Amino acid sequence: MLKQNLQQKLLQKLSPQQIQFIKLLQVPTVSLDTRIKEELEENPALEDLSLTNLNEPEEQYPDRDPDEDTYKGDEEKGEMDEFNIDDYLQDDNVNDYGSRYDQNGDDEDERKEIPIAVQSSFFESLQLQLDLLPLNDKDFRIGKQIIGSLDDDGYLRRPIMSLTDDLAFSQNVMAEDDEVEDMLKVIQGFDPAGVGARSLQECLLIQLRKKDPNDPIIKKAIVVVEQYLDEFTRKHYDKLEKSLNMGSDELRGVINEILKLNPKPGDSNEINTKQMQVIPDFHISNNDGTLILTLNSKNAPELKVSRSYQEMFQHYDKAAQKDKKLKEAVQFVKQKLDSAKWFIDAIKQRQQTLLKTMNAIMQYQYEFFLTGDDKNLKPMILKDIADRINMDISTVSRVANSKYVQTEFGTFLLKSFFSEAIQTESGEEVSNKEVKKILEEHIGKEDKRHPLADEKLTDILKDAGYNIARRTVAKYREQMNIPVARLRREL
Repeated sequence: MLKQNLQQKLLQKLSPQQIQFIKLLQVPTVSLDTRIKEELEENPALEDLSLTNLNEPEEQYPDRDPDEDTYKGDEEKGEMDEFNIDDYLQDDNVNDYGSRYDQNGDDEDERKEIPIAVQSSFFESLQLQLDLLPLNDKDFRIGKQIIGSLDDDGYLRRPIMSLTDDLAFSQNVMAEDDEVEDMLKVIQGFDPAGVGARSLQECLLIQLRKKDPNDPIIKKAIVVVEQYLDEFTRKHYDKLEKSLNMGSDELRGVINEILKLNPKPGDSNEINTKQMQVIPDFHISNNDGTLILTLNSKNAPELKVSRSYQEMFQHYDKAAQKDKKLKEAVQFVKQKLDSAKWFIDAIKQRQQTLLKTMNAIMQYQYEFFLTGDDKNLKPMILKDIADRINMDISTVSRVANSKYVQTEFGTFLLKSFFSEAIQTESGEEVSNKEVKKILEEHIGKEDKRHPLADEKLTDILKDAGYNIARRTVAKYREQMNIPVARLRREL
């Protein structure tokens, strides 16, 4: 049985301009220049003043009859009413937002080109070492297959049998497992030491066996890794002393030797693409107790609508009144002018939003920016800032998650200034970052032979007036990447 009913739904749709602004807001300063260059390449109606001659004489554009800006006829007129050429006419030398934030010339150094070191990758280095060996064609192709099968950290996690099958099916090389195993041993002799290992144990042993075989410490370190790796990783030092019949000093020497080894040899030469250079979006300086906020000038590019495209539109618009075949050309130019204006407006809105948000954060955390002491951080959530600047929480979140501020105490991600509130015994609300700072200080001062357990840390905090459960202490410790007491123990 079919039924008909009426439903009323409230939907919110974002305009293309709003979507463009949201995307630009999330872009960090280090990537903004690339994003602007992409837009400049895609839209010839958009120009960067820094790339044009700023000394060109200004050109005055005569006023026009509004009726001349539309097509004759109802259909054409309706399509052109929404467009006003005056919105796009800008003087070449006028930039009402590009220079506003470069007050102190603080980004002069940032304009200098940063030299990039020429560095071969991890895999290229291994291939180069393979090329230098006097190998027959079969062994060379086996070695190349092994290198191509390594993970980024330098380990071989594929079975030898799988490599043999790959060689047969993709390379037409008929190899035995023993031949692949022999070539793997050759590659395990390459630098960095430990490469080609199939487990952490094998990786550490490869590195130890490259050291002085007559050194007694090295010999015992090999025994520990071969036979007692589990006890070593769990820091069961008492068991190791008893099993190996060693004193604390001797065991300490063995442990220190093992800790010098590299558990991820592939990472030693590999450029980590995840570690992007941090360029601060804001600078906060202290002028005799008064904080001064400036926006990185890289966030304020000198963009304008192309004068040649403005002239092109005027030319086509006049001609289109006589020749309707130029309608398509006029529409194309209009689209590019619209797109350029939208992009410039989105950049302006991005700058205003960044400054508004950062200024609210600076005012909220004024004491911290004056002193740099984490204990002066107030509890602050996204809603606190959103309410102050009358913006949506999601907008504040986009700024906080991707923007950095440079202070005299270092460069910080804005997200790091947000924290939950913890209530003390006196009823005062403090930031959980203050509690983490106290935990970090006590763990840093602890006797590493008898590290503080979570229960003891809980008691210390309670004595200081912070009534926090042990599980909360454990959560904060894990958030700071601090292991449990047993794993912090040292001899």
